[in-house]
Amino acid sequence: MDYSNLATEGINPNTLDIDLCCTDEILRRIHMEDCLVAPAVGLELSNIALAVDRIVEGMSQGGRLIYVGAGTSGRLGVLDASECRPTFGVDPGQVVGRIAGGDRALRYSVEGAEDSEEQGAQEADALEL
Repeated sequence: MDYSNLATEGINPNTLDIDLCCTDEILRRIHMEDCLVAPAVGLELSNIALAVDRIVEGMSQGGRLIYVGAGTSGRLGVLDASECRPTFGVDPGQVVGRIAGGDRALRYSVEGAEDSEEQGAQEADALEL
């Protein structure tokens, strides 16, 4: 499969030459990109609310919240799942985080792990989805 056309695999034209910039300009560009996040989230609040309501309903019926991701998003999902028990007192296993490439990928890049259908199937089986 060719994943090169996905937006997540693209190069941001606003930061293409960021490595050539002075520190002030680097920080300005990063800040400008960060400023795009809140309005984008705001446009999706009704969908986010729907997702939260469905997750709460499912968990109240014995379901689980399972984070699955790769790279930074996977790391953040595992981190958030890890905090749910001590912060909210959820039962162990009720909120689960998995990252493509396994625990090693929490600290080191495991390139291409997100593209392995076999590993994905193994994780799904292990979680008893």
